[in-house]
Amino acid sequence: MDNHLTKIHQISRFCATAQDKGHPALARLMTHAQRDSGQSQVVASFLLSLYNGSRFKFDLTNFRRLDLEVFTDCLSVLEMDWSPLQEVHTYFKNGGEVFEKLAEDWRIKDYSKETTR
Repeated sequence: MDNHLTKIHQISRFCATAQDKGHPALARLMTHAQRDSGQSQVVASFLLSLYNGSRFKFDLTNFRRLDLEVFTDCLSVLEMDWSPLQEVHTYFKNGGEVFEKLAEDWRIKDYSKETTR
């Protein structure tokens, strides 16, 4: 029983820390994704994969294209999204529209629009 409670406490601490780090990192990443650079496209693709992973795929090797600070922000957001308090797009006003615009602006492939034969 003690081991179980210890694990619950560890997870609770992890999630609280992840929220504290992840929320500001998410705001920074969205700002970065809305810029015009190669890194911005990677960040947009990463955020879209968190928004809807079935529609927007992310190649993990693209993390290699990021500066350390941006990569660290991605990891912080990923930690926050491991046990989300809310969907990633709901952190932003009109978040669904914001994320859909990212996909459109960067022409990121929407796999739900593929036809199967």
